Amino acid sequence: MAKEIQWSRFLGPDAKPTLGEQMNLVVRLSVPIILAEISSTVMSYVDSAMVGSLGAAATASVGLVASSTWLFNGMGMCMVTGFSIQIAQLIGAGRLRQVQSVMRQAMMVAVGVGLLFAALAVGISGVLPVWLGGEPDVCAGSSRYFFIYGCGLPVVLLRQAGGSMLQCSGDMRTPSALNILMCCMNVVFNSLFIFPTRTVTLLGADLTFFGAGIGVAGAALGTVVSEVVTTILMMYFVCLRSPVLRLEKGVPWRLERKCMTTTVRLAIPIALERVTTSLAQIAGTRIVAPLGTTAVAANALAVTAEGFCYMPGYGMAAAATTLVGQSIGAERRDQAKRFAWLSVGLGVGVMTGTGVLMYIAAPWIFSMLTPDGAVQTLGAAVLRIEAFAEPLFAASIVAAGALRGAGDTLIPSIIELGSMWGVRITLALLLVGPLGLHGVWIAMCVELCVRGLLFLLRMLRGRWLEMRAVCAE
Repeated sequence: MAKEIQWSRFLGPDAKPTLGEQMNLVVRLSVPIILAEISSTVMSYVDSAMVGSLGAAATASVGLVASSTWLFNGMGMCMVTGFSIQIAQLIGAGRLRQVQSVMRQAMMVAVGVGLLFAALAVGISGVLPVWLGGEPDVCAGSSRYFFIYGCGLPVVLLRQAGGSMLQCSGDMRTPSALNILMCCMNVVFNSLFIFPTRTVTLLGADLTFFGAGIGVAGAALGTVVSEVVTTILMMYFVCLRSPVLRLEKGVPWRLERKCMTTTVRLAIPIALERVTTSLAQIAGTRIVAPLGTTAVAANALAVTAEGFCYMPGYGMAAAATTLVGQSIGAERRDQAKRFAWLSVGLGVGVMTGTGVLMYIAAPWIFSMLTPDGAVQTLGAAVLRIEAFAEPLFAASIVAAGALRGAGDTLIPSIIELGSMWGVRITLALLLVGPLGLHGVWIAMCVELCVRGLLFLLRMLRGRWLEMRAVCAE
């Protein structure tokens, strides 16, 4: 039987896996994604350090539009989630031919939406940094960076779709390995594009390294080239190698009303939440921008550094989405509940540990990211504030994954939306005046704690288990 569904024996009507077996399954599915997140974070540190070596203005140029790039990425993932939930539940129900149909529709929509996003991103690239309140020496670099990144959005969305579908089929290793490869390629290509040709002495030998020397724009170009190569490989594994997803004759390439209606119903709440949340992040950037280049650079690098802490949570969330989704499809709601709570518990435990490590290592992390002493001091201070929110942040991340695996997308989206705007932005506006960047990050810490408590309450009430499986619609 295919790798992706070997563990479906846990979902049979008579299956009674032990707690140890369930925990082992969650861990086995989570670890590849966590390793990919680790590599992604490490490589983003290297990436940030490369740009940071050009000075605070260069770091601020990338940081200024970071939330905007996340908006487009997030919107793409919303669309992908609508298809992925269907795939997970259809596999659980054993309806593999429908899985292939959904996969084809996901690929077509990813390319189409990606082209629309690219046109929009390119169109606003010139005015976006100005609107965000960037200083003149920052806006030019930000505009070039966002323009280049926007051109690559069709490829980004197709890569996201392929990786998510493989994960929901149970194949966590392939997309994780490819994401690790993408991170490594990103560092190599960044080195080629950011820096000029230079001679480096290594072990007594003078080595010449070619470089285009295009600065901040080179970071965006390196990212896009890495995305292109990774997407080609991802499509190879999805279309030709996956026993469940690979292309087979007889399955038409057409959009089906039922599939698209279900996708839209699942994706719209997530998309609205993601848009408003990303707009809140952009508003947060707008709040930080008047504080000066040092604050913008410290804020951008602190966000990057925090990625180290929450990467296990997203690994657990992906496992929870797959396991809950396939359990619901197999009509094992008891199993779905156990997998959901087990995933949340593991996520909270692991992220509590990473939060402690982040608090201790904050000064060292920033010493690796930038040579600017002022940015180091400010960034380490605000990062330590965030560390206190990590346990409940973990609860929100993993619980959201579990709930969405059951097809519960509306309430989680409302929770994240209300928490972001009602708590984080409101509190940041109140605290930025007296406390500066510290106030913005205190607001973030409080908001993440509130969000985590609300998600745990949603899980406890259990209404998500009563929802009709999307594969039965």
